[in-house]
Amino acid sequence: MKTIILNASPRKNWNTAQLLKSAAKGAESAGAEVEYIDLYDLNFTGCRSCMLCKRKDAERCHCYWKDELSPIIDKVFSADALFIGTPIYFGRPTSRYFAFTERLLFPMLSYDDYSNYFKGKVNVGMFVTMNTTQEVYDKMYKKEFVHYMDEFRRLNGDVVLYPCYNTLQVSDYSKFNMSSFDEEVKKKTHDEVFPMDLQTAYNLGFQLSR
Repeated sequence: MKTIILNASPRKNWNTAQLLKSAAKGAESAGAEVEYIDLYDLNFTGCRSCMLCKRKDAERCHCYWKDELSPIIDKVFSADALFIGTPIYFGRPTSRYFAFTERLLFPMLSYDDYSNYFKGKVNVGMFVTMNTTQEVYDKMYKKEFVHYMDEFRRLNGDVVLYPCYNTLQVSDYSKFNMSSFDEEVKKKTHDEVFPMDLQTAYNLGFQLSR
């Protein structure tokens, strides 16, 4: 089993990364070979519509654009499981998340009949972190993020979306102009709820990588 883990957050050791690293441990406990990648370390763009993947003689499900993401796309298509995590910025995933999904999804798409070229199976776990509450997420963001999750169904595997609410943004709020947030509530949630989120991430890493 091969599991690819992609951190689409610019922060390498904070909430999103910690969830993904816990999922990595779960995948390893299931016997999977795990590769962890910080997308913000790579030099790449979104899809450039070069159309090379649509040529009649093209290898299907392969991105032909030459940059540091191209080999990652190949690894995802040949993996058994993919875990990707993104924080919510301005109500959306990060720019790196969108650039990756453009590059992943377009080579799968047939422009003959809009069917799916990909015939393999990759299970997907998607982690979303945010500084807002579940109530606000359910009201304002959930519908869109379920749509983003559903895009991964083209990989033909099980797909799980796990939202993580009201996360701790910084270790010391007194150093920042962030008075709209209650530091005590944030820290209480981090201390009491986030460990359960980490355990869930571990469990998902195990389950989807078996």
